[in-house]
Amino acid sequence: MTTGLEVPLDPKVLEGLPQPPTITHQSSKDFIIDPRENILIYCEAKGKPHPSFSWTRNGTHFDVEKDSKVLMKPSSGTLVIDISGEKAEAYEGIYQCTARNEHGTAVSNNIVIRQSRSPLWSKERKEAIMVQVGVSLVLQCRPPAGLPPPIIFWMDNNFQRLPQNTRVSQALNGDLYFSNVLLDDTRNDYICYARFPHTQTIQQKQPITVKVLDSDPSGERRPSFMAPPGQSSTQMALRGGVLELECIAEGLPTPEVSWYKESGDLPSSRMSFHNFQKTLKIADVMEADAGDYRCTAKNSLGSAHHIIKVNVKAAPFWISAPRNLILAPKETGILTCRVSGDPKPQIAWSVNGVPIEDSPKDMSRKVEDDTVILSDVQTGSSAVYQCNASNEFGYLLANAFVNVLAEAPRVLTPPNNVYQVITNNPAFLDCASFGSPIPTITWFKDSQTSILNRDPYVIHNNGTLEINVAQSLNSGKYTCIASNNLGTRENHVYLEVKEPTRILAQPEYMVVQRNRKAVFECKVKHDPTLIPTMNWLKDNGELPDDERFLVDTDSLTINDVTEEDEGTYTCVMNTTLDQDSASAMLTVVEATPTPAIVYEEPDPPTDLELTDQRERSVQLTWIPGDEHNSPTQKFLVQYEDLLHQAGVWHNLTEEEGTKTTAHLDLSPYAYYSFRVLAVNHVGYSRPSQPSRQYRTNPAAPDVNPTDVHGVGTEHNNLVISWKELTGLQSNGPGLQYKVNWRQKDVEEDWSSETVANASKYVVSGTPTFVPYEVKVQAVNDYGNGPAPEAVEGYSGEDVPMSAPESVQVLVQNGTLAEVHWEPVLTSVVRGRLQGYKVSYWRERSLHQAEAQQEEQQVLAFSGNRTDGRLPGLKPYSLYTLNIRVVNGKGEGPPSPNHNFETPEGVPGPPSFLHIKNTNMDSLTLEWGPPQDNNGRLTGYTLKYQPVNSSNELGPVEEMVFPANETTVILSDLKYSTRYKFYFNAKTIKGSGPTITEEAVTIMDEAMKSNQVDLATQGWFIGLMCAIALLILVLLIICFIKRNKGGKYPVKEKEDAHHDPEIQPMKDDDGTFGEYSDTEDHKPLKGSRTPSNGTVKRDDSDDSLVDYGEGGDGQFNEDGSFIGQYSGKKEKDTHEGNESSEAPSPVNAMNSFV
Repeated sequence: MTTGLEVPLDPKVLEGLPQPPTITHQSSKDFIIDPRENILIYCEAKGKPHPSFSWTRNGTHFDVEKDSKVLMKPSSGTLVIDISGEKAEAYEGIYQCTARNEHGTAVSNNIVIRQSRSPLWSKERKEAIMVQVGVSLVLQCRPPAGLPPPIIFWMDNNFQRLPQNTRVSQALNGDLYFSNVLLDDTRNDYICYARFPHTQTIQQKQPITVKVLDSDPSGERRPSFMAPPGQSSTQMALRGGVLELECIAEGLPTPEVSWYKESGDLPSSRMSFHNFQKTLKIADVMEADAGDYRCTAKNSLGSAHHIIKVNVKAAPFWISAPRNLILAPKETGILTCRVSGDPKPQIAWSVNGVPIEDSPKDMSRKVEDDTVILSDVQTGSSAVYQCNASNEFGYLLANAFVNVLAEAPRVLTPPNNVYQVITNNPAFLDCASFGSPIPTITWFKDSQTSILNRDPYVIHNNGTLEINVAQSLNSGKYTCIASNNLGTRENHVYLEVKEPTRILAQPEYMVVQRNRKAVFECKVKHDPTLIPTMNWLKDNGELPDDERFLVDTDSLTINDVTEEDEGTYTCVMNTTLDQDSASAMLTVVEATPTPAIVYEEPDPPTDLELTDQRERSVQLTWIPGDEHNSPTQKFLVQYEDLLHQAGVWHNLTEEEGTKTTAHLDLSPYAYYSFRVLAVNHVGYSRPSQPSRQYRTNPAAPDVNPTDVHGVGTEHNNLVISWKELTGLQSNGPGLQYKVNWRQKDVEEDWSSETVANASKYVVSGTPTFVPYEVKVQAVNDYGNGPAPEAVEGYSGEDVPMSAPESVQVLVQNGTLAEVHWEPVLTSVVRGRLQGYKVSYWRERSLHQAEAQQEEQQVLAFSGNRTDGRLPGLKPYSLYTLNIRVVNGKGEGPPSPNHNFETPEGVPGPPSFLHIKNTNMDSLTLEWGPPQDNNGRLTGYTLKYQPVNSSNELGPVEEMVFPANETTVILSDLKYSTRYKFYFNAKTIKGSGPTITEEAVTIMDEAMKSNQVDLATQGWFIGLMCAIALLILVLLIICFIKRNKGGKYPVKEKEDAHHDPEIQPMKDDDGTFGEYSDTEDHKPLKGSRTPSNGTVKRDDSDDSLVDYGEGGDGQFNEDGSFIGQYSGKKEKDTHEGNESSEAPSPVNAMNSFV
């Protein structure tokens, strides 16, 4: 089965190719005509042979040739009706065009022709309306019914619009509502006007007189609703249209109106408030806009509520319009006519303009509601099918032909095309073809090697051969062959893969003194067959037009650099296929200053005079000021426009420093003042005193607005914008802009509107995304500006109407899939196609029965693509995807969900590996299956090896286990040995990642018994006890000796030491005295020494420390001094450690230890 073959627009293919008629252009369904102009009803069609045309009017044949006022254009069905001298009513009716040739008949829409009408207001005498202050009031307009309905507005006798506010406002029906009247509302010229847009006529109602009385004023009161009345009302809106809800309330003080939707939020992006919040307008109505809308009127005395129940209906709209089919004999195809609407549209099929039930029976045709299935079609069964979908709010009519063709293949790509591409870039070789049945495309390289659809080649559905990453070896001759059952055609193309352009030596950052030379180098390598072009840029712009800048083949030289030369310089090497660039900065510094003449900026010019005064020019003269040792380079003339921009000075012209006169070209309608500044190498002078004022007369504009654009912001509008003229450019008072627009490629007159003080104009009611021609002309009170040039723009976009069809998924491997789809029709894109968005998600692993849907992923493919790749998939999984088309407005509806499965892959790592029950020669391994099986597990692989104390690995042992095992006991291991284990899972696709663990076996008990703990041996314990006892005895002896009573001569101690430095002397006569062991000098029991370990001296310089072994006196636990009273005193290091006294018991103990 096929959904149709596109017919290429190549004239060589279309020539001689039979084709049923296709309507290409027709008038709108509802056509309101101007009775002053001829009637033009469009009907254009194409086909082979060219179709003939006929018309019906009001359901019967309309004989064009019998009516001299009616002309049908040659080779066209377009009617031109001359109504001069005739009544236009005679040609009102329902017209339908028929285009037929020998292959079928196509019909147009029913085109309703109605004459525009602007009837007069009926004469009526209006009595003055008497009303008391504070009451409400309604002034009725009730204009005559016109076609189309008129635009209503209220004005006074001076054609000035009546002021409106929250108290006084105009309703949607044109009536003027007063929430409460004031004495100032008394007047006799309340006039309602009706403007009929087609005839551009305005009708006026008789003036209404209102007299406000103060005899019985109304008091303050709560709000109540004037329109709509009651507590609730209903309103119907059509999908895609505009919904306007109105609530007008009366009360005193004047109530304020607010809106609220009870069943949801108001659509902020599509809604707007008008008429001082009394009107809620919702554009592009959707089904979700149905519901209850509450309007609340509130003042200081209370509030009132009104609920408007909104029902949304829909005229038929396309979901998928039928598309033309080209079928080969014996093929099968389908025509689909999918529409929606509310109420549900009725679908009726016709063949060649005849209802299908009244047409000759065709056994190969089967109709199923919105689908026609054509099976085993035969040559000569070509026809045009019409689908008509209608409900009470409108209808849709679509023609779709079925063309049965038997055509041998044709290759449309020109022969011997040469494609050039840079290395590592993709290459696309075209092989566009046409044939029926659709030809099969086969590619060959160098006329012998068949190219398969796999890396590095991809053959697309349209026959294009893609090389993902082109290399030099891919260069050569390629042949594409298009074949079907009717023949074969081939075409040759050539691919040349070029070397990339690369900058080898880049320019470097430079700091140069002023007036010196700067040189930037830029050496480039490029493909020798490509022609290179070197460009230099300064700050991303062109180089200054200065002879100091010299550009060579691979360098840029700047002579006599100045501060203005500072910036970023970029060399850009371009070829016809690629480019490369590199940048560097230049910094200019001052040279070392030398004593020289003092230079200053010049004094300002003086004595400015205006001469030779003309309409648009004047001559300005001046006297130069002092130059201060630096010649004047130029004079800058500036102007101030006191009319448009007082206080702002603009540059007007420059003159050479040797001139004192300037001819100034001026603009009309300006109040000029001029001043002059002098410039030398140092800088600018102060401005001169301004000249006297010079005024120019107004004139028509010389220029039109610039930056004219036409861009739609909504699906049914076109916003025309421009850059407004400045006050000086206006050339006169009353500046306005005449905005012109018309739909492109449609024969219609320009529409225009004149606006003031605006930079844009919104055209409403446009078709969605169609081209327009727009132009804007400046106009003032003195005439029009020059004829403007037309600019192309587009009306607004709308979200796409339908989703891509024929979605197919080609799974490449466990992690990659390709998705293919048919592009949507341009007519349903309804905007600029930006691309397609593929949303896909993982439903579950194929191991799992229940769905565990993961987070949705989205990939966007730009442009009019028909395929894309989905990377990063998980193997052995069920995935779901859908596709949306994206334009500038947003995304269209998704395609139906499409499921696909990925094949198996290698598994993930086991979830854990635990080592338990470690013994001397065995241990137990436990493991868990992988979290991601990625397929059906076939088993596990265990490898292990011993590791010695120097981290050297021993021989590897390997074991294999079935998938259902989760534990194993390893025996025959070495005791007290570290082992390293490697463990992984596997599927039919291979082994997964490995996890590792280490363990050490337990030491042998026999070896433990040989390792004796010294601390537990009896002989060692006894030895240590004896040593401790000996030390205790020595300490007791020392303590007893120290604490003996009585006096002893210090002289003995001195003689024992033979050290003159420590001999004590008496304080009085300097003679040697005795050391007295009295209470004053003996350390107290329980006292502590200072932190440095010495005992402080009182009146004598002697202390026990002097006779101890050094200055490290220590106390035992009860505070008594131990180990310090000995016959040796530690000396300074430079005196040595000699002593004539026998060692103390403590020293003896220390030496023993």
